[in-house]
Amino acid sequence: MNQQKIIELETGWEFMQIGVTKLKRILEGLPESQFSSEEHMMLYTTIYNMCTQKPPHDYSQQLYDKYKEAFEEHINSTVLPSLREKHDEFMLRELVRRWANNKVMVRWLSRFFHYLDRYFIARRSLPALKEVGLTCFRDLVYQELKGAARDAVIRLIDQEREGEQIDRALLKNVLDIFVEIGIENMEYYERDFEDDLLKDSSAYYSRKASNWIVEDSCPDYMLKAEECLKKERDRVSNYLHLESELKLVEKVQNELLVVYSTQLLEKEHSGCRALLRDDKVEDLSRMYRLFCKIPKGLDPVANIFKQHVTAEGTALVQQAEDTASNKAEHTGGSQEQVFVRKVIELHDKYMACVNDCFGNHSLFHKALKEAFEVFCNKQVAGSSSAELLASFCDNILKKGGNEKLSDEAIEDTIDKVVKLLAYISDKDLFAEFYRKKLSRRLLFDKSASDDHERLILTKLKQQCGGQFTSKMEGMVTDLTLARENQNYFEEYLGNNPNANPGIDLTVTVLTTGFWPSYKSSDLCLPAEMVKCVEVFKEFYQTKTKHRKLTWIYSLGTCNINGKFEQKTIELIVGTYQAAALLLFNASDRLSYSEIKTQLNLADDDLVRLLQSLSCAKYKILVKEPNTKIVGPNDSFQFNSKFTDKMRRIRIPLPPVDERKKVVEDVDKDRRYAIDASIVRIMKSRKALGHQQLVMECVEQLSRMFKPDFKAIKKRIEDLITRDYLERDKENPNLFRYLA
Repeated sequence: MNQQKIIELETGWEFMQIGVTKLKRILEGLPESQFSSEEHMMLYTTIYNMCTQKPPHDYSQQLYDKYKEAFEEHINSTVLPSLREKHDEFMLRELVRRWANNKVMVRWLSRFFHYLDRYFIARRSLPALKEVGLTCFRDLVYQELKGAARDAVIRLIDQEREGEQIDRALLKNVLDIFVEIGIENMEYYERDFEDDLLKDSSAYYSRKASNWIVEDSCPDYMLKAEECLKKERDRVSNYLHLESELKLVEKVQNELLVVYSTQLLEKEHSGCRALLRDDKVEDLSRMYRLFCKIPKGLDPVANIFKQHVTAEGTALVQQAEDTASNKAEHTGGSQEQVFVRKVIELHDKYMACVNDCFGNHSLFHKALKEAFEVFCNKQVAGSSSAELLASFCDNILKKGGNEKLSDEAIEDTIDKVVKLLAYISDKDLFAEFYRKKLSRRLLFDKSASDDHERLILTKLKQQCGGQFTSKMEGMVTDLTLARENQNYFEEYLGNNPNANPGIDLTVTVLTTGFWPSYKSSDLCLPAEMVKCVEVFKEFYQTKTKHRKLTWIYSLGTCNINGKFEQKTIELIVGTYQAAALLLFNASDRLSYSEIKTQLNLADDDLVRLLQSLSCAKYKILVKEPNTKIVGPNDSFQFNSKFTDKMRRIRIPLPPVDERKKVVEDVDKDRRYAIDASIVRIMKSRKALGHQQLVMECVEQLSRMFKPDFKAIKKRIEDLITRDYLERDKENPNLFRYLA
């Protein structure tokens, strides 16, 4: 076999130059045919042969260098001159074309020189052929033109921001060069383009914002800001790299929103307060969308929201105060009902605002809660909100209340009232007032619906816990048991003819622990009533011998017939009133002191019942002297001439202001609760500092009421005197538990 002929470097490269020249002509668009497979094979084989010759004729290194020189020569002789003579958009188009040509040249020459890639480069750990071609372009073209290209691109972006049409595809291609030139490294894109784009964007939007903040209303400004942010995101999706989006949006947000947030939100006639005042749902939603993307951006919005709601609620309190002080307009308790209804409407309005405008964000729920806590714990016309809320519930749950509502409306209102209760710090005070009013509804058959009574107790239990409603639930259950007990009593009477009370008798037996404490008195019952009581006692002893019956006559009602000259009228009165009226069956005239002696009543109770019978609307008794106040020297006689168009009339006793007693009862319960809390804490901790004990006590009790620091301190002192705690001998601020 003949030995293969050695190809010298010059000879081989001259042949390769023919292929390189042809490739350049094709790239320049000159008349030239495409490479045939034979040409491709000859060029590849030439390189292969020159690289596989034995030393010193192995020209791998020299060919590797020649490959690089081919690119450098082409760039210097053709590419750079063509780019230097063009500017702005024309230069960018040429740059894109030259970059595309360079990649084609890399692809073709890499095929011809493929053997180098496979063996020589791999063994020597040299940059790959593709990388060499890109590096030549980067070092010679990119480094020279990157500044001009960057500035031209940024100018086009600014033109687009001003509303001009630009060639987005061109920008995408140019920016791809900044990305690709880094060869899987974003350093060139970030350093040579993105940094300057961000600076330019900041400056551009800073100029815009400084004009808009002066000229535009808050809604108009926000519209522009939202549109700008949308367009910047569009820019990223159209031609910028995805990694730029967060940085670019942050810059725009900073210039348009962060810098001017206070000025924008507090614009006098169109800022956040004005939008809240005018219920601008769409604008408030836009405000939320814009500021929620900014770290801590929602804080000032939530703060203004809180201030606005607080102001609106405080205005309602003031309005209720003004109405209450104006006696001409004030009509009993109805204004308090109006106040609670307005607070509910206010809560509905701003809860809807939190959900619809502020994305149900926890920050705004917190702001709403804090705002309502401010004015829901103010005194309104001398009454606490706890009392007003209890009265409002009473009004919607009792028969004949002012609120004429459907079942659905009542259930909805109950739900809203319970939500309001969450804002009231004195929940125990509400519970006591509610219990008082519930007892009257239940005992006097004033409750409109058992279902509604149970519904509100269920909701209160969910809101405040089982302990909160345990007594109230016991009251409702008691009434059911009392009705059953009455049925047994009627059966007992039917089965025992001798046990005849003489009059129709209904007795409601209650469990002492569940019900509010009522004043019991040793009323001297009329003979007609004494037998009733004895019969019921006998019946009750057949049921149980372990319970003692205490009669609360002040809660009883009687139906008695008043035989007047014109007609007989049925009088619905309290047990005290009935007992007083029955005295006049035996006497025509009685003095105040005689009535007091015969009934064995305290002055307070006696004055109230005589006032109701002789000085109020229905004058069943005639009083001498004829004044509007009952005194100890007065005398009374039955008014036989009394008449009324009705055949049945109810004669109520003057209302007693129970507020003072309720507050006293709650204060007493609070003392017990504080004592129990302190002992519970100290029992588990054994020793604790004063400050920490107070704080833990407040934390434990705050579910039901807001304990006063002075009250806690007083209870600690009391527990020390009662030997539950002791002060540390060396540190008087440290307490120890005494087992």
